[in-house]
Amino acid sequence: MNGFYNNIIDNIIALRIIIASVILMVIFLIGSSGYHLIEGMNFFDGFYMTFITITTIGFSELTSLSSGGRVFTMAIFVMGIGVISYIASQTTQLIFESELFRLRAMKKQLGKMEDHYIVAGYGRIGHRIAEVLQEAEVPLVVVENQESSIERIQNNKLLYVAGDAQDEEVLQEAGIERARGLICTLSRDQDNVFVTLIAREINRDIFILVRTNQHQNTKKILRAGADKVISPYEIGADRMANVILRPHVDQFINRIQSGSPQKQVQDHVFDEIKVFEGSELDGKTLSEAQIRQKYFVVIIAIIPHEKEYIHFNPGSEDRISAGDSLIVLGDIERIEHLREEGCDDYRSLSERVSRHAFSKHFNSKEEDTNSV
Repeated sequence: MNGFYNNIIDNIIALRIIIASVILMVIFLIGSSGYHLIEGMNFFDGFYMTFITITTIGFSELTSLSSGGRVFTMAIFVMGIGVISYIASQTTQLIFESELFRLRAMKKQLGKMEDHYIVAGYGRIGHRIAEVLQEAEVPLVVVENQESSIERIQNNKLLYVAGDAQDEEVLQEAGIERARGLICTLSRDQDNVFVTLIAREINRDIFILVRTNQHQNTKKILRAGADKVISPYEIGADRMANVILRPHVDQFINRIQSGSPQKQVQDHVFDEIKVFEGSELDGKTLSEAQIRQKYFVVIIAIIPHEKEYIHFNPGSEDRISAGDSLIVLGDIERIEHLREEGCDDYRSLSERVSRHAFSKHFNSKEEDTNSV
C-alpha cells in the first residue's frame, strides 16, 4: 500500500547518479595518472589540471603542455563535461520529476485497490482513524483537498486522492465502487451528508460511517444512506461525565480501550472471534466448551450467524455454531490462542476487518437513531 513512495523509478535514477559519480572519480584518477605519465607532473598537480579542465575554470596551465598533453586534455574535457552534464540532468529529474512518477505509481496502485476503506477528511479525527487503520495494516485511501493536510498524508506514506470528497470523480478515483467502507470525517455535517448521498448512489453495498457534530443531524445523515453515525463530542462529553459518576468503570474501560491493537500493553482487551466450521467450539454449548477453564477468557456476548441481534451474557447452555461471532474479554495472547486453537480462525487483523460484513450486525437505522 505504501510502496509507491519507494518506487523503482527513483531507485533507478539514484543508481544512475551513483554510477555516473563513480565514472567521474575514475576520470579524475585517469587524468591524474595521465598527466603524470605524459607531462611528468606529480599526482596532485595532475589532479589539479584535471579539475580545472573539467570545471572549465580557465586558470592557466601549470606547465607548457606537449602535443600529447593537449590531446589528453581535450579527451579529459569531453569525458568530464559529458559525465557532469549527465549527473546534473539525472539529479534534476530526480528532484523535479519524481513526484510525477510517484503520482503515476499511486494512481496505478489505486486502480488495484479493492475491499479497502476511504477516509474522507484528514483533520484531527480523520488523522487518528487513518493512523489506527494503518497500524492494523488495513488497506485505506485518504481523500483530502487541503495542502497542509496532504503534506502530512505524504509524510505518513498513505495512499491519497487530492480533491474534494463531494466530487463524484474524486470518490471514483479513490475506488468507491470497490471499497468496503467509507468513513466521513469532514468538519461540516452538510458536507458529510452530501458525500454520503453520492457514495450510496455509486455503491449500494458500501458500509458508511459518518461523524456528526450535532445530535439533531443524526436522522438526516442516516436517511442520506449512512449505516452508522457517531458524534465525537457527545462521546467525549459522556466519557468525561462517567469520570465523575462512575470513576472505577471509566478506569476499567480506559485500560481496555487505550492504544491501538499493536500497542496495547494492558492485561485485558475486548475482541471478537469468528467460529469456523469443524473447529473445537463448533456445535458445543458454553458448558461443554469450557472456554473460561481452557483459555481463561470471558464470553461477553454471542452474535449468531445470519441473525440481526446480539445475545449478551450467554448462559452455560447456549450453543455455539459455525459462523457465530464471539465477543470476548481477556489477555491478548490467550484470545489469540482461543481464536486459532478453538475457532480455527487464522486470518490476520486486516483480513478480518476488510472482509467484515458490517450490515449484518447493525440494527435498522431507526434503532440506531434511538440508541444515539
